[in-house]
Parts: sequence; structure tokens; C-alpha cells
Amino acid sequence: MTNAAHTMFAADEASRALGIELAEASDGRAVATMKITREMVNGHDIAHGGYVFLLADTAFACACNTHGPVTVAAGAEISFVAAGRLGDHLVATATERTRYGRNGIYDVTVHRETPGGPEVVAEFRGRSRVLSAKQDRP
Repeated sequence: MTNAAHTMFAADEASRALGIELAEASDGRAVATMKITREMVNGHDIAHGGYVFLLADTAFACACNTHGPVTVAAGAEISFVAAGRLGDHLVATATERTRYGRNGIYDVTVHRETPGGPEVVAEFRGRSRVLSAKQDRP
């Protein structure tokens, strides 16, 4: 099913250039995936936090745009729980917690797929804002 989130993601050159894929997006929820490549590993030989944040932010953006009006981030924070490693397949699952007026709160869990099951890498919380008709649209 195509919705505003799918349309937005199709035009998201930054996320797609990094190999991020949108697995699903509907009803305030989205799942995005990304494989950690050599170019994403920092000087400590772990995934650079900026890439993990970008994956979470992409899932968040898709989740909050499933409702239709153009919605942008008002703020976000991330807690890194474990290091991502070269070759990890990361999955970011964004879930709407609440919407009030033109605002929303979304939680995103980023985990890596392992033979023993998913392992949490980061927890992200995003705050969204629906743009008004008077504001410039992207």
C-alpha cells in the first residue's frame, strides 16, 4: 500500500544513497533497514553513531508521514545501547506514541539481526510537527 510516507521516501536521496530500505509504513508505524558497510565504520571500528541516528530518523520520518500532511522533525534524541559492527543488518522500527494538535511523539528501536534473535543497538525518541498551510513546504 502506497501512502505519503512511501512517496516521501521515494524522493529521499540521502537515505536511499546509504542503502536504507523502507520495509513498511502505515498507520503511524514504519520499519527501515540498513546494512553497515566499511564506509560507515569509524576509527574505533564500530558503526558511526551518525549513521545509526540517520536510520532511526528515516524510520521516524516515514512513521509520522503515514497520516498524510507534511510532517517534519521538531527534535530527537538517541541513546546508543550497543555498538553496531561492520556487516550488521540493522532494523529500525518506529511506533507512534501519541499525536496532539499538530505534534507527535514517536519511539524508534534500532536492532541488529543475529542468529540468536534481535539485539538492541539504540533507542530513539522523535518529536514531530505537521507543517501548517502558511509555512513553506519542502
